[in-house]
Amino acid sequence: MSDLSDLLNIEAEFSPEELQVRDTVREFVDRRIRPNIADWYERAVFPTEIIPEMAELGLLGMHIKGYGCAGRSSVEYGIAMQELEAGDSGLRTFVSVQGSLAMSAIAKHGSEEQKQKWLPEMAAGRVIGCFGLTEPNAGSDPAGMETTAVRDGDGWVLNGAKRWIGLGTIANIAIVWARTDEGVRGFIVPTDAEGFKAEALEPKMSMRASIQCELTFDNIRLTEADRLPGATSLRAPFECLNEARFGIVWGALGAGRDSFEIAANYAGERKQFNKPLSAFQITQQKLVNMALELNKGQLLALRIGRLKDSGELERHMISVGKLNNCRIAIDICREARTILGGNGILLDQSIMRHANNLESVRTYEGTDEVHTLILGQHITGENAFV
Repeated sequence: MSDLSDLLNIEAEFSPEELQVRDTVREFVDRRIRPNIADWYERAVFPTEIIPEMAELGLLGMHIKGYGCAGRSSVEYGIAMQELEAGDSGLRTFVSVQGSLAMSAIAKHGSEEQKQKWLPEMAAGRVIGCFGLTEPNAGSDPAGMETTAVRDGDGWVLNGAKRWIGLGTIANIAIVWARTDEGVRGFIVPTDAEGFKAEALEPKMSMRASIQCELTFDNIRLTEADRLPGATSLRAPFECLNEARFGIVWGALGAGRDSFEIAANYAGERKQFNKPLSAFQITQQKLVNMALELNKGQLLALRIGRLKDSGELERHMISVGKLNNCRIAIDICREARTILGGNGILLDQSIMRHANNLESVRTYEGTDEVHTLILGQHITGENAFV
């Protein structure tokens, strides 16, 4: 956290190695993302030229051990996601889709041959992956998926569609979840396969420096070697989603922190009625409330990260972090914008961009409503989803 927002010296809770990760990723964001993100966002382009640099920093599959991956701790991964999202949610999303979703699916559920073939190439950024779970008619209810894979001799035939799939148009492989006669199964689908089509969803008002797509599968023929052998139910993609949700618990704080810092610095420089905005009681109240939420969110993220590293994290705990930290981050962005007045809507200030992005972050990997019901079920023992 920055000196301005760290009211409790939370920085002292991090190890030297964790702080080194923070400083390394922060330097990358300051050097490569901040000077360019307004242009990328305005033109709605994802900067593929920074992928090799992200790979060199060990950000792709950062939490995976072996196979050319960095093998860093959960807290170190979370710190990296926080710093990336302080630059832009879309850039953090790239790392999340590549590592926490596509690579995690192979690492958790793939064969040894699949891991050896794909993970080193993906960690190096030479192969890009996407993760196809959400469908046009099955968003929060993946059990309602309509994509099917039917056995045909020694192989499979894949048909269906997926929607809101990050990186689809630049991916080399797609991890696709499909309904079969044996239950939900996962497949590694080459995007150059006959019958595969990816179309970008645009124009967007959020996540503009990112790629979201619709995928369609028309009688794609796959071999048994393309199936993830360890994925035998819907629990498999949910395990990957929890990895991505964990990154969001940290990442959302980065967008909130950046908005707070901009507002605090602006308030100290902008004068009205012959004194800086920071000298007004209402401005101070706004800044204090934002800082308090950032501190609480940071402690929550750190607690969840330590539990994950010790193997004690339970599913509902990730929902606590995702629900709370996305909620407070978007509220901080909105409050921070008020301090900048009309200047806050300009693209050269990042606050409105963060707020727009967080509308998507708050929705994907489980909406507020989904995480509320997960927590409600944990508290009451009653399933309110159906």
